[in-house]
Amino acid sequence: MTVVTTALRHGLRPVLAAAWLGAATLLIPAAPALARGPDGIADVAEKVIDAVVNISTSQTVEAKGGPGERRDAVPQLPPGSPFEEFFDDFFKNHRGGQRGGDLQPHRTTSLGSGFIIDTSGIVVTNNHVIADADEINVILNDGTKIKANIVGIDKRTDLAVLKFKPPHPLTAVKFGDSDKLRLGEWVIAIGNPFSLGGTVTAGIVSARNRDIANGTYENYIQTDAAINRGNSGGPLFNLDGEVIGVNTLIISPTGGSIGIGFAVPSKTVAGVVDQLRRFGELRRGWLGVRIQQVTDEIAESLNIKPARGALIAGVDDKGPAKPAGIEPGDVVVTFDGHDIKDPKDLSRIVADTPVGKQVDVVVIRKGQEQTKQVTLGRLEDNDKPQPVAAKSAPDSEKTVTQKALGLDLANLSKDLRNRYKIKDSIKGVIVTGVDNSSDAAGKRISAGDVIVEVAQQAVASAADIKKRIEQMKKDGKKSVVLLVSNADGDLRTVELSMR
Repeated sequence: MTVVTTALRHGLRPVLAAAWLGAATLLIPAAPALARGPDGIADVAEKVIDAVVNISTSQTVEAKGGPGERRDAVPQLPPGSPFEEFFDDFFKNHRGGQRGGDLQPHRTTSLGSGFIIDTSGIVVTNNHVIADADEINVILNDGTKIKANIVGIDKRTDLAVLKFKPPHPLTAVKFGDSDKLRLGEWVIAIGNPFSLGGTVTAGIVSARNRDIANGTYENYIQTDAAINRGNSGGPLFNLDGEVIGVNTLIISPTGGSIGIGFAVPSKTVAGVVDQLRRFGELRRGWLGVRIQQVTDEIAESLNIKPARGALIAGVDDKGPAKPAGIEPGDVVVTFDGHDIKDPKDLSRIVADTPVGKQVDVVVIRKGQEQTKQVTLGRLEDNDKPQPVAAKSAPDSEKTVTQKALGLDLANLSKDLRNRYKIKDSIKGVIVTGVDNSSDAAGKRISAGDVIVEVAQQAVASAADIKKRIEQMKKDGKKSVVLLVSNADGDLRTVELSMR
């Protein structure tokens, strides 16, 4: 491109420019074969292509609207169909709409991808591919179409397992170890983009353990292999022909691939699929705590170096952590032998741990490591854990007001409980006012909140808090961690600057 541009600037004709380019390229060594991709891609594709399937779903959509309302009756095409633009133009711009009273329920269809993991007819795909479908069909690579049934789904990881009756012997693929993936390693995506059928694309592993704030248990593989609409649920292979991920999401301003795609790693998929096949549902481990990030400021306040772990913000009264002695303000740094770097680590590892297993949990409390033994419970999707009330502290009927950290603080009396509707089980010091220019206001502390602990120590009076803050300032601390409760007893941890 540079050579051609230079030639044109010098007034050379296009033919001469092309000749110049040809001569110049003779001086450049040919790119090595690996720069164009490994030769093994074709072998892998040929080996596994028959195990990759298209997923076709349909559902009945009830008519909406009433008499006098207009609605365009447009046939539903598979997302990305090359005829989509034509149909939109014809039906919306030329046919007009139908009166609401004449509306009829209609069928919609969609297509996705999946792959066979067992020759008995077991298929893995994304849950969003088959969600709300009235009918699901698996389309094999040879075009054979067979009705499939749902074995189980897991919305949290967006995975689903289907089963169909094989019309003839099938090809199945195996899961590889996604933990062994290296950055830059070649991977192959096969699926049904834009309803075109079995399509092979290749790229590299761009990142591992990618968190895109899409869910609690996410740790996606990021790849630049082309993934488009219709690839959802399809497999991501390594060069050994093993499934190391399920293609699930893309980031794109246009709806097409821009080289940023995400796959659920096989380590997660294999565990979910195993449980769905055995139980028809997920049975995740449950610790019974609410957690949050350990910031640098919180780590300094709690004498944790370097900042790491998951801060316990609340403990469920009926959860496994309560009888094990885990308390709000503890920082979990190891769980069942696994180092915990952040809250996401803890969420994933707890969920993957078998229900009923007794595990060692290492927490840091007041700068010291302690080991707690916890027998995990089972996480229920409809559970709404209520955090445990704070430690009891002597109540005081006398209202004593103090100022600290930009807060007006008072002993928690019956009058104040009634005024702010504070539950009797909540003990601590109530906030009656907040300086709008303070760090506390920026951290959303407000009148009616109750400070339960200061730097992991229970407080019973406003004087306790002021004395504790003054001592910490003398000790050179720049910030303090508060355990704060709202009127209903929901706990959260707040770090405030003492500067």
